[in-house]
Amino acid sequence: MYAVIFRSIRTTHSEDLYQEHSKKMDELVKSISGYISHHSQRDSKTKEGITVSYFESLEAISKWREHPEHKKTQELGRTTLYSWYEIDLVKVERKYDWTLKDSE
Repeated sequence: MYAVIFRSIRTTHSEDLYQEHSKKMDELVKSISGYISHHSQRDSKTKEGITVSYFESLEAISKWREHPEHKKTQELGRTTLYSWYEIDLVKVERKYDWTLKDSE
């Protein structure tokens, strides 16, 4: 499994345009063969955000990166939506979780 970590800072304009494309990309990525899941957070004051997306393979990540609609949104991000971003691609060596069980 691989994770793509996208850290960014939003510009202060085009909030409606950002929300529109964010929703489109949230749905589109789910259609990529090899996609597992993704999670996003953004600080409303600083506009700093992070999205971590999980994929089964490097090939799946390439399909996502090169998808025509995603490419258009990437360009919009560079010209309008973000003032900065960085992307890390990492191989997940281990993954586990924990859940608090209800006490009776």
